[in-house]
Amino acid sequence: MTKENLILLADAYKYSHHKLYIPGTEYIYSYLESRGGKFEETVFYGLQYFLKEYLAGVVFTKEKLDEAETMLTEVFGRKDIFDRSRFEYIIEKHGGKLPIRIKAVPEGTVVPVRNVLMTIENTDPECFWLTNFLETLLMQVWYPCTVASVSREIKKIVKKYYDETASAEAYAGIDFVLNDFGFRGASSVESAGIGGSAHLVSFSGSDTIPGSLFAKRYYNAPTAPGLSIPATEHSVVTLLGEKGELDIFKHILDTYPTGTIACVSDSYNIFRACEEYWGTELREKILKRDGTLVIRPDSGDPVQTLLRIFSILMDKFGYTTNEKGFKVLPPQVRVIQGDGISYSSIPGIFEALKKAGISAENLVLGMGGALLQRVNRDTQEFALKCAYAVVNGQPIDVQKMPVEMDANGQLRTSFKKSKAGKLALIKENNEFKTVADTTQATNLLQTVFENGEVVHTYTFNEVRQAATL
Repeated sequence: MTKENLILLADAYKYSHHKLYIPGTEYIYSYLESRGGKFEETVFYGLQYFLKEYLAGVVFTKEKLDEAETMLTEVFGRKDIFDRSRFEYIIEKHGGKLPIRIKAVPEGTVVPVRNVLMTIENTDPECFWLTNFLETLLMQVWYPCTVASVSREIKKIVKKYYDETASAEAYAGIDFVLNDFGFRGASSVESAGIGGSAHLVSFSGSDTIPGSLFAKRYYNAPTAPGLSIPATEHSVVTLLGEKGELDIFKHILDTYPTGTIACVSDSYNIFRACEEYWGTELREKILKRDGTLVIRPDSGDPVQTLLRIFSILMDKFGYTTNEKGFKVLPPQVRVIQGDGISYSSIPGIFEALKKAGISAENLVLGMGGALLQRVNRDTQEFALKCAYAVVNGQPIDVQKMPVEMDANGQLRTSFKKSKAGKLALIKENNEFKTVADTTQATNLLQTVFENGEVVHTYTFNEVRQAATL
């Protein structure tokens, strides 16, 4: 696969900065952080993909420079903005490799917000402009970090309700409670791969195959970390019309007489399907199966729909009461809710089941657009800012500290206030802290990229282990 032209992967205004930095600038050092946002901590994940795919090896060539010059002349409508000599210098002096050093917290690490996650600096004083030229691309690490964080926060919710309502043996399946249904709702195949692999840091259920491809390709996953099962869609179930729905259900059970199979059952009347078809006509066939039928509603209010479905299924199939006093369907029957699932809706669903005396182990979830698409850079307030520079041989701590007005017209210091100086991330009394990079404590930021080479990598198993709850 041909790599994109890195020379063109920056915001247009960046191409004027080499002239706008004060004369004598030799060194620019910037850092990445989550300044706050929806969650109090962030899973750092995804940088290795960007390093391997876009930054490693020879990235500047004469051919790419020619292409960039043509494009940027068109973009600006003039020839004096883009300075090809800056890139020719890197081609001639560094063989087209980036004279940059990047340090980052180990991937999978869960770091409280408002801490440094990554730093980037130039290693050649002639290339001071390159540090923040790369901001546009590297900032996109916000996406896998945020998806990984959303999935992990949902796992906290799932674990809470498992702790309160589920039997001990049910914990073996907790990694399959949240399934990624987001491929079709993602903005691109690349997004599905990046975001899909981020979900797999905390869960193992996924229909987004590019997520597993990315985990294998960029994080050396030995096998596909995202697992799935046979399942129907409405085009399968509605093929014989409403009168033929029962025949379709029989065919599905006959086709997969063993193992787990999911069947969407709301094509006409989900409650009839559960009561008359699954719970009466096909009841004995289901209970004799060596495997599990997962019944899927796909419309209506999730809480009210699920409560009625579980009432019907427990009446028809019976139930046991686990050691925590909650009802559990026979192992041959479970339910998956894949409609209306989001971080905000999940607690209400599990809480309603709990109040009804139903164990969380009866239900698994499918999450689509809310997992891979309903996030943005401001979900966790990601920013990359300059914190240190050298100008005419003099070191300078660099910082922004905006004064802003609140809703009451009162002045205050903005949360966008940045950090100053060269930074280190340390752990003190089991707490992460961002400090000046002069401390004797161990800096958790490790060099992962230097002068065109990825110098430290993480396996997907290592990422998963670091993010484990």
